[in-house]
Amino acid sequence: MSFSKDFLWGAASAAHQLEGAYLEDGKGLGIWNFFEHEGGHIAYNETADVSCDHYHHMKEDVALMKQIGLKSYRFSVSWPRVMPEGIGRVNEKGLQFYSDLVDELISAGIEPMITLFHWNLPLALFEKGGWKNPDIADWFGEYTEVVVKRLGDRVKYWMTINEPQMFIGFGLGMGLMAPFEKNDTQTMLNASVNVFRAHGKAVTAIRKYVGAEAKIGMAPTGSVWIPKDDSSKELERCREMSFAIDKDSFFMGNSWWADPLFLGHYPEGSEEIFGDMLPKLSKEEWDEISQPLDFYGFNVYEGAHEHFDDETKYGRYEYMGSPHTMMGWSITPEVLYYAPKFFYERYHKPIMITENGMAGMDWESMDGKVHDYQRIDFTRRYLLELERAVNDGIDVIGYQHWSIMDNFEWCQGYKMRFGLIHVDYRTLKRTLKDSAYWYHDVIASNGANLSV
Repeated sequence: MSFSKDFLWGAASAAHQLEGAYLEDGKGLGIWNFFEHEGGHIAYNETADVSCDHYHHMKEDVALMKQIGLKSYRFSVSWPRVMPEGIGRVNEKGLQFYSDLVDELISAGIEPMITLFHWNLPLALFEKGGWKNPDIADWFGEYTEVVVKRLGDRVKYWMTINEPQMFIGFGLGMGLMAPFEKNDTQTMLNASVNVFRAHGKAVTAIRKYVGAEAKIGMAPTGSVWIPKDDSSKELERCREMSFAIDKDSFFMGNSWWADPLFLGHYPEGSEEIFGDMLPKLSKEEWDEISQPLDFYGFNVYEGAHEHFDDETKYGRYEYMGSPHTMMGWSITPEVLYYAPKFFYERYHKPIMITENGMAGMDWESMDGKVHDYQRIDFTRRYLLELERAVNDGIDVIGYQHWSIMDNFEWCQGYKMRFGLIHVDYRTLKRTLKDSAYWYHDVIASNGANLSV
């Protein structure tokens, strides 16, 4: 069976991580801009003020994407660039940048895929309570309408929200990402519901202005457990753990974010766990939250695996000498088989791998090239597992490599390099890595060369 002839081979990015131009042409501040400048949150107190300066290098960057042979490109729109105060006034120059980017991609034969929210909330809305304010659903709906009215005539693929586990779970629950808060269970439940409702408002706007052509999903992440074997008992055990929720870390789970959107209700057991704290939603609200979606997007880098070594030494996912990327994440290719399998069987929607990749130890060699063999090996292993899922009848429609180029890796600053394109941040010189040329051949063969 292998990959379909129209498989969406691509790469991904996020606006805040590569655009730079952080106050240029009328852009407003986002919360990441604010906390970066506050200091004490980011490695070396680095900022994304310039980063890759994609805002000024957009045409060059799209030309490199075309050289790689991308069929699709997933990027995010910066809410504070388009609407500096988050609501009301629209910044025409900011919106024009994305219109020009879409046109450039289409001219290069690359399918544009838009993520509406990738973490950098307008600071003005944060000051009004941000995701803790129920009004944010309407704010997000208003913003979505502005973007979709302008770009929806040319963009078919839309992702409403990227990784709520991170900006809600890490950002509001665990204090590990902007806005670096730790809130109680009730606040986290309420903020989660605000995300559900915002997603629903965005879907309504996209359906209204793009119509039947729109392909809409979300891009969550989450832990998927890898079975020790393919026995029915072990598969069921790992499936149950992959969709389990608990009171202390529900905001990091898969089913917490996906069941409301795809099934129209809280995950089974939520009422027993949370009791009266669980927010009550009307039928009209549930109907909007759970409007039919077209695919299940999933950001995945590592799978959860019980090695049964001493957890006091290694942690649950690790064992003595286990392989890791530069981020410290385990190398577990099998997750690209089991994640699509579990999600497809539960939600019955086509699967889009919206992020997958690795942070490597990359540098420009003496020959002027960037020899990142480990990234090639990593990606090939993962894609072979994705191909196994396809061959088992799982409907997988695309794969977006993270990331198109090295960029600002949030709290890690510029220490971690995920890109197919190397960026010298001092000179802004771009260099295609060996992995970019290898990926070109994967795309050109539609994955046929993975087994060679």
